[in-house]
Amino acid sequence: MKIASVIVDVPTKQTDRAFDYLIPEQWHGVIQPGMRVVVPFGPRNIQGFVTELKAESDFKKLREIIEPMDLVPVLNEELLRLADWLTENTLCFKIFAFQVMLPAALKAKYEKKVKLAAGRVIADLPEQLQSFFENEGMLDWEEALKMGLVSLLQRESAKGLLEVIYVVRERVKKKQRKFVRPTVTLAELEVEINRIPVKAEKQRQVLRYFSMHFNEIEVSKLIADVKTSASTVKSLVEKNLLTEFEREVYRDPFEHRLFERTKPFPLTTSQQTAIAPILRAIELNQHEVFLLYGVTGSGKTEIYLQSIQEVIEKGKEAIVLVPEIALTPQMVHRFKGRFGDLVAVLHSGLSAGEKYDEWRKIQRKEVKVVVGARSAIFAPFENIGIIIIDEEHETSYKQEEMPRYHAKDVAVERAKNFNCPVVLGSATPSLESFARAQKKVYHLLSLSNRMNNQKLPSVDIIDMREELREGNRSMFSRKLFDLLQDRIEKKQQSVLFLNKRGHSSFVMCRDCGYVMNCPNCDISLTYHRVHEQMKCHYCGYESHVPKQCPECNSDYIRYFGTGTQKVEEELGKLLPEARVIRMDVDTTGRKGSHERLLTDFKDGKADILLGTQMIAKGLDFPNITLVGVLSADTMLHLPDFRASEKTFQLLTQVSGRAGRHQLPGEVIIQTYTPEHYSVELASHHDYDLFYQREMMIRKAHHYPPFYYLSLITISHEQLITVVSATEKIANYVRSHVSREAVVLGPAASPIPRINNRYRYQCLIKYKREPNLTKTLKMILDQYQKDTKSGLQVSIDVNPFILM
Repeated sequence: MKIASVIVDVPTKQTDRAFDYLIPEQWHGVIQPGMRVVVPFGPRNIQGFVTELKAESDFKKLREIIEPMDLVPVLNEELLRLADWLTENTLCFKIFAFQVMLPAALKAKYEKKVKLAAGRVIADLPEQLQSFFENEGMLDWEEALKMGLVSLLQRESAKGLLEVIYVVRERVKKKQRKFVRPTVTLAELEVEINRIPVKAEKQRQVLRYFSMHFNEIEVSKLIADVKTSASTVKSLVEKNLLTEFEREVYRDPFEHRLFERTKPFPLTTSQQTAIAPILRAIELNQHEVFLLYGVTGSGKTEIYLQSIQEVIEKGKEAIVLVPEIALTPQMVHRFKGRFGDLVAVLHSGLSAGEKYDEWRKIQRKEVKVVVGARSAIFAPFENIGIIIIDEEHETSYKQEEMPRYHAKDVAVERAKNFNCPVVLGSATPSLESFARAQKKVYHLLSLSNRMNNQKLPSVDIIDMREELREGNRSMFSRKLFDLLQDRIEKKQQSVLFLNKRGHSSFVMCRDCGYVMNCPNCDISLTYHRVHEQMKCHYCGYESHVPKQCPECNSDYIRYFGTGTQKVEEELGKLLPEARVIRMDVDTTGRKGSHERLLTDFKDGKADILLGTQMIAKGLDFPNITLVGVLSADTMLHLPDFRASEKTFQLLTQVSGRAGRHQLPGEVIIQTYTPEHYSVELASHHDYDLFYQREMMIRKAHHYPPFYYLSLITISHEQLITVVSATEKIANYVRSHVSREAVVLGPAASPIPRINNRYRYQCLIKYKREPNLTKTLKMILDQYQKDTKSGLQVSIDVNPFILM
């Protein structure tokens, strides 16, 4: 096999195929599929991924691979196959499919070094290699290349003696710590202790420590254990009794935390009934998708934990997805508590270095469980026994840029390859999943009661129009205000939920109705109080707040809408004694702040937790007895067919934060549309009735789960160009699909202009269109080839955001 097919790191239509390269003689037997290589491409050298090896090529003149970048493949066979599936299903370039599977550290600029594998000593290596690893224990890859050592290093790596590490420039350095160990034998150590003069008592203590623990130890730990100083240790190194060396340690985002080990809880009868089919599928190595539909607080997590236990005992691995950062601190506690160091964690709150280290633990098979957000679905495991997606209805499982995958689809595809079960858990499943369960495509498992048969909290809907009519202009209804006071007196905690960020939605003139819009995008600017600024959340445009209306010069220019900062101020005026913790994008931007705020709340350092969506799910604190939703309808009026579903899910989730333990819970939902069925049914926790109502509407309007959707978005700086291109595309699609399909468009996008580019859309609704993928590919090919026109065409199959 002298030829490698390589996908190069150039994301364009023309380069979206494998290029053949000759493998130079010194790399024969070294280069394997799934490795990254450096190849000449045009005038420059770039990174590429080897997809296969072959004996011959259709091309006569081939260029040579410059060098491999890995000793072992970074993508295994299964992930390479998955990349083909991803490319086909999301209509993305192959290079995007590979890159989404790897941590950011492997996409940056790299310096490569070879080092002894953990637990190996220089004497294990062949003699001709030993001298290279004496000084730093590391060999620079460039030097290894110059000296022609790579195939020898490769052989030793295959035996597990060496490994390649990437010291990523500017991005990620390996974390090194100082260690010491005795240079003499135990018997000699005893002699040396007696030789140390009496006045150097600390040196004696250090040596005595080593006579009891005769192995290497981290310097900082030694100093702490013996209560000595760095200079004492240095003196012993100078006397050649100890030797000092550096060792790589993993960056552990949880290193200062002790996780109490927990044991499995006895399951209730309904939990046993729900877990039985999952355990059977694990036992029989059977692929099946389970929908675990359980009310909030019904004990879904314990079912996950015990299923994983079973998988680990079979020697297999588990992937657990949780929605974004909000759930990770508590989830991590539960998983680390149960499985200790067998758990790796991947989420957006980690630094690039921490993510890289966690990824390496998985690749080196040092862990058995990955808990993480969306991208953790690509964890490089080779023997998956179960994939669990918690809160499966969450829209954050769908990636909005290339490749536009949904983690649920990837999970099902990977689980088919491994013949293992997928468990989708939710108190409010997405309509698509519940419809599949009704049709027996998914296996439905229900948990209809809370643990210890706690009652679901009572929910009151407050009509804010009535409050206004009766002269209450505050953002708190009278009932909510009374209950907040009551909880503060009783020393119980409350959660206030607001469905947006920022201080006020927009700035408007009360005289002429002028609203400040972004000059580059057709959308109003959002007011941020901290810097007294107006911001566009689409293109980043910023402006100061006007004192007068730019249109009519009136002074009556005011902030409309309610933001978390504004609510916090209002609380300060009305309930000055209340201690408030605010959680939104602004207060949780810094690393670790998310968890710190939640810990403070858990420890009772505040009476009220005020926040946006990130507090709606997964929180489980015993002392929360009141949940207030300040504005239930902010999402209802978005141009999105899922608006009612998202509102229902969010209200049900946030209501589920109250009364989860001994104390009963109360929920107040404030709304201007109390008659809307999603608000009303959320107050009764009635998912089944909501499902029936919503399904009737979806069927009537040809929306999922009755139809599939594909959305084509076209943008250009000239409005005429966009409209005519969209018209051509819509007509082309119409002529290539069956009569059953519905093609809507051309229509202006709900946000018709972003960053000075006009946006038009074409929406396709269909049931079975075997030729649609081919048709969409033709459209992309046509417009991606012609890059000079400046026209951008993007296609989202099964879109979650129609904006």
